[in-house]
Amino acid sequence: MLDYNEIKPRARIILEGEPWEVVENQVSRKQANKPVNKTRLKNMISGRVIEHTFHVSDNVHEADVEKRDITYLYYQEKKDEFWFCDANDRKDRFTLSRETIGDQIKYIKENATVVGLVFRQGDEERIVGIQYPMKVELKVSEAPPSIKGDTATGGKKVVTLETGATVTAPLFINVGDIISVNIDKGEYSERVEKG
Repeated sequence: MLDYNEIKPRARIILEGEPWEVVENQVSRKQANKPVNKTRLKNMISGRVIEHTFHVSDNVHEADVEKRDITYLYYQEKKDEFWFCDANDRKDRFTLSRETIGDQIKYIKENATVVGLVFRQGDEERIVGIQYPMKVELKVSEAPPSIKGDTATGGKKVVTLETGATVTAPLFINVGDIISVNIDKGEYSERVEKG
């Protein structure tokens, strides 16, 4: 059980029978009133974000969320399905919705292993999200030629990565280079290897 003031960012709680992740919180007190914890919560199943205020007398259960390695197999564009399998059993295949996996999937290569967040309630369990690595290394598949002295755009250009995702990178990045990308921000981090 978590008290009202222990409900902080990245905590996973049960509210109305569903798992929620705390996005942000602020404990405040107005004059003679008792303190409250104003939070923004993200539903781990639907992705819906709400604001909820917890009072001193409130407490909640932590969500029973465990981590399990899963392998991203491929994306089927016609049906808008993302296919995964258990990392230890490639025959155990399943799909996850776009809401469950989030936008960061565009930086993950096919057959890469990621961490699935499994919510367990009684005998039932379901994957409610994916925990991605902070950074990934990807090869640049398309990059416009850099024009010498072109600093009007701040010395940057948009490059396409091997997964199809695009990022803004410095002018010296070329096709074949391997770069590190910060997945959370969707930003170029550094060149790892020159192509």
